[in-house]
Amino acid sequence: MSGLTINKEKCVGCGLCVKGCAAKALKVENKKVVVNDNCVLCGICVDSCPFGAIRIEKEPNGPSDLSAYRGIWIFAEQRDGQVLDVAFELLCKGRELADSKGCQLTALLMGSNLSDKTGELISHGADRVLLCEDALLNDQTEECYSELIAHLIQKEKPDIVLFGATGFGRSLAPRVAARVRTGLTADCTVLEINPETGFLEQTRPAFGGNLMATIICPNHRPQMATVRPGVMPATEPSLTHKGDIIRVHMPKAVSPLVELLQNIQSGTVESIADAQIIVSVGKGIGSQKNMTLVRELAALIGGSVGVTRPLVDAGWCEYKNQIGQTGCAVAPKLLIACGISGAIQHLAGIGGAKTIIAINNDPDAPIFSVAHYAVVGDCVEILKELISALKE
Repeated sequence: MSGLTINKEKCVGCGLCVKGCAAKALKVENKKVVVNDNCVLCGICVDSCPFGAIRIEKEPNGPSDLSAYRGIWIFAEQRDGQVLDVAFELLCKGRELADSKGCQLTALLMGSNLSDKTGELISHGADRVLLCEDALLNDQTEECYSELIAHLIQKEKPDIVLFGATGFGRSLAPRVAARVRTGLTADCTVLEINPETGFLEQTRPAFGGNLMATIICPNHRPQMATVRPGVMPATEPSLTHKGDIIRVHMPKAVSPLVELLQNIQSGTVESIADAQIIVSVGKGIGSQKNMTLVRELAALIGGSVGVTRPLVDAGWCEYKNQIGQTGCAVAPKLLIACGISGAIQHLAGIGGAKTIIAINNDPDAPIFSVAHYAVVGDCVEILKELISALKE
């Protein structure tokens, strides 16, 4: 049984644990501490007891045999019959992880009329595609998808399951994790297999992006994570790669509690997430009037304008142009970073860029650690020279 236990032989009734209990779950009776139903198992009393008289006993709720879990799964999210780019990005990383662990890579494809999309997933590295075509999956309702995925996980026992951190993926993944009683790391920027333990090391920005935290899930399976679109590169498809297509079916007991009556499309907002050339700017640009130079350079080279969060907060640019942990993750062929110091929050959004040219007057700016080309100098003056040269 789970709960707080008091060793009556060790307890001396000093009351230190009672003073530290915010839930008012402890009191001293007959010179011994007793616990009531208010206990939330926070563990503060365990640390405060100098005699070691208190401990928390918990029922094991993870799988007893972790070795039974094997293989890497990718949720290949589709929208209107088209597989999203993030699925191919996850397949690229999944292929790398599967090769390092010597296991199969499986893609989960769910919806209607998707048989012709399985070849795309196999050519991008999947060894298997679990295909479910069902009318219940026509609408992206988390209830039906989570029941199906949880059912498949409990049946086949994958070691790792990865989702794209899209709007639907962020809503679906925690529901699946709760059903199979495992952990979930959100918005990962790095995924690696520890060669000694075999655990999936999931790295993401933490504490407001001020540091990078590496998280593991040692006692539960599967190991689950979401990855933001654009963070990891996708490889070119290989027509020689072969794989199997396995049809699966919805559990008979699944019936949606919510009926979708109508899809109302919101106005389309242009995003820089898919831009191939980006001129990105930070506080080093100096003033709002200098944003004209950034837009002019972007127009001359056929690119889009990106900004850091402080510029959006200041009202210099719209949120749709924000790059970083709380904005868009981008993977352009060329990124010109102007006056950007390189905070962790921003670097989390540019990891997929093929070529980064950084311009900053601080030679020790963190942005230079990820840049392919570093230009030390006043970004405003350099922008003017670039524009002048391009016009000539």
